[in-house]
Amino acid sequence: MTWTRRHLLDVEDFTSADLDLILDRAQQLAERPSGARPGPDSLPGHRVALLFAEPSTRTRLSFEIAARNLGAETFVLDPPASSMVKGETLADTARNLGAMGFGSLVIRHRRWGAPWVTARHFPGSVINAGDGAHAHPTQALLDLLTLRRALKADSLTGRKVVIVGDLLHSRVARSNIWTLTADGADVAVCGPAGLLRGFDVVARRLPGRLFVTDDLSAALAGADAVMALRIQRERMSGAALSVGEYVGRYRIDEARMALAGPAARFLHPGPINEGVEVTREVATGPRSLVLEQVRNGVPIRMAVLALLAATTRQEKRDESSERR
Repeated sequence: MTWTRRHLLDVEDFTSADLDLILDRAQQLAERPSGARPGPDSLPGHRVALLFAEPSTRTRLSFEIAARNLGAETFVLDPPASSMVKGETLADTARNLGAMGFGSLVIRHRRWGAPWVTARHFPGSVINAGDGAHAHPTQALLDLLTLRRALKADSLTGRKVVIVGDLLHSRVARSNIWTLTADGADVAVCGPAGLLRGFDVVARRLPGRLFVTDDLSAALAGADAVMALRIQRERMSGAALSVGEYVGRYRIDEARMALAGPAARFLHPGPINEGVEVTREVATGPRSLVLEQVRNGVPIRMAVLALLAATTRQEKRDESSERR
């Protein structure tokens, strides 16, 4: 399969072949010895702009490390210190960055759809690093790589993954649903009914693959992996129960992990509120893949940057040959 996408905005339409290509490339990059000579994926002279209009630690740093590992130059655009506070639009910013010679733009924004707006005006590649509660494609890709490696599997066919917590506000959950099911997994989403609104519609698009329930014990039965989502106190009003009630009914602890089975693994996209959505024992114990998720962020983002840059380079070569 040849990669032809110029942007990574969402993973909703990804096929298993798309996933294999990215994950195989990430695996190759992860196995490359430290200090090895630049390979065909290297991006010398390529400029990557990091525009994070929301706070981030893991995602922003891993993109920066990924770009530098490929030999690219990285530049952090701080929205509060930029012309955006003077009224410059995202479209203006995208056009200006393109005129400065940036080849890739990584954007995180609180507004749903902001990366799509940016992509319409940026001549290079746009990568969605999280838009509102809508999508977080590279997080879903690194989660999939983490699960495949932990389960020693070439795909998740026949596996069951449970996502529990604040689904309503989670861009991570939405992207994971698409990648996990495309890779063959059955997915159960679980939490208070008020935080599951809208997922029945998604389940109808994935008949027999996505299950929606507020019964945690039923969801956990036979699971190969459990992903907990961050619980924020200010959003619990939509759940119609208190944080204490959430802890009593949905917090992932050793007893609840036992319902999934002795080999089940635990994931969390971070940051973790220990004691709320998960206990310390589970989050840091032998079942936990949390640090593996962090480690896998760099090779996944290296693969994405390299594949998208290759597409834009090929497009420019094609345009140049047409002009000749």
